[in-house]
Amino acid sequence: MNVATEFDYDVIVAGGGPAGATASTLLAQQGHKVLLIDRDQHPRFHIGESMLPMSEPVFKRLGVDWQKGQYQPKHGAEFIDEAEGLRIRFPLASQHQPYQVERAKFDHMMLENAASQGVDVHQMEVVKETQCDESGVFIRTDKTNYSARYLIDATGRSAMMGRRNQSIQRIDNLGKFSFYTHYRSVNADAANSLFETGDVKILIVDIGWIWIIPMSGRRLSVGLVVQKDIALSARKPMLFEKYLSESALLMAALQGAEREFDVKAEADFSFVNQSRHGLRYACCGDAAGFLDPVFSSGVFLAVKTAEAVADCLHIALLEGTEGNVDLHVAGDADYALGFNSMRMFVERFYHARLVHNLFSVSERSDALKEDILGLLGGDLWTGSNDFQKKLLNSRQAQQLGIAD
Repeated sequence: MNVATEFDYDVIVAGGGPAGATASTLLAQQGHKVLLIDRDQHPRFHIGESMLPMSEPVFKRLGVDWQKGQYQPKHGAEFIDEAEGLRIRFPLASQHQPYQVERAKFDHMMLENAASQGVDVHQMEVVKETQCDESGVFIRTDKTNYSARYLIDATGRSAMMGRRNQSIQRIDNLGKFSFYTHYRSVNADAANSLFETGDVKILIVDIGWIWIIPMSGRRLSVGLVVQKDIALSARKPMLFEKYLSESALLMAALQGAEREFDVKAEADFSFVNQSRHGLRYACCGDAAGFLDPVFSSGVFLAVKTAEAVADCLHIALLEGTEGNVDLHVAGDADYALGFNSMRMFVERFYHARLVHNLFSVSERSDALKEDILGLLGGDLWTGSNDFQKKLLNSRQAQQLGIAD
């Protein structure tokens, strides 16, 4: 391997979530010297507990054992409109077994796995300044300075390089903000089926949707995502309480349960980074683009984009071509296919009553149901999904400039 000895590291990865842990581990497995810098300390709370089946092959490459964390097996996704009496379930545990995870524990496990495979992990260290030029990468943190041959931005929605380059473009017509919390001691009989199936449940409501995610230890993650324009004065936890109380399913399941923490809020959900890569840097995970979480694509896209960046960079480091500004251009088509497929899927969910107008009739067509299952499971690169092709060639996709 051609290593430039004047550099402290081959690669510096900023961010220690699933994307950063994935990219750093895969590169360290190939013998590259990797530094991962994270501004916080693991374990730490993070929302987004539901995994997709097609993320499992990446975790196998990483050497991460799903079973080690004793997580809740996830067998399907059910979409429910209580007001209209509509319930549609899609089984997801076939080729690969997905799980519902506690992110603090799961992300910590991934970071420890990275360290065990040779990644130099620095927590509670903040990147203050970055310089990527023809000669290399130079990083200043609140602790010291580092140099490297390449930088991977895995800083999540902070999107370090995207904001530095002013290349973040918001997607305004999806979910706008959310309220959420966790419940423990969910012991009501009405909740038994939640834990028996492990299904993620999506409740359709007039201002957006509610997620219900069962986790191990009889715990639930519950959140309200708001898509409608709501007055600032109404953007309070009382909105969450209102819609919680109007759901018969939730009221029955949560009888006697305890709230683990006060209702939290998050805003400004979806964006794209129009400069996903450049001279000696690449972005992956949410730093490359973030989507409304209705189809649980967050961690999946994080690990898949990190895998693609790491695999491309590994070859470039061996060949000494990591300074090529167009290094990741060859991967743009695959990235766009995955991200834009999920984006248009979410667009249809909000603006075409996808659950009512399409999911509800999918039982009549095996081909359509398989196509929907493919998207829900993260099987985005087969080239044989007719529904996916229609999404990407729709009038709306053309208007957004992302048609295939």
